[in-house]
Amino acid sequence: MKLYTIGFTQKSAQRFFDELLAPSGARRVLDVRLKSSSQLAGFAKVTESGGDFQFLLRQLCGMGYLHLPELAPTPELLADWRAGSISWSQYSGRYRELLKRRKVEQSLDPDVVTDGVLLCSEHEPRYCHRRLAAEYLRRHWGDVEIIHL
Repeated sequence: MKLYTIGFTQKSAQRFFDELLAPSGARRVLDVRLKSSSQLAGFAKVTESGGDFQFLLRQLCGMGYLHLPELAPTPELLADWRAGSISWSQYSGRYRELLKRRKVEQSLDPDVVTDGVLLCSEHEPRYCHRRLAAEYLRRHWGDVEIIHL
């Protein structure tokens, strides 16, 4: 199973869609953001009525879109990390515990996740929950190749 990850910040729409997503071989974007409808999301803003982001994914990349809120951090956990009141080590430990409590390895369908791209806002995966989510799924599902775009 291949599982991709990508962040949309510090990337132009052209780089994001044409250079990274389209040639990746992924089939769908799996949105793991807490707030996907924020004005700060720019071209990656999602709306309930469909929105430009889903349209661009279909038209430019031939990809579907699915929001997976069960892989998003809680508002409190994210706020603590952004405020600097907890370290990355504390954040990642708490996030992994959250995934464990949510039993995401049981609730998510591997067929839906296969060839999906975990989407978040962070530019690099090093300090992002999308990397932690991908690693968690690999630990529980076994043969998962993680590719950071």
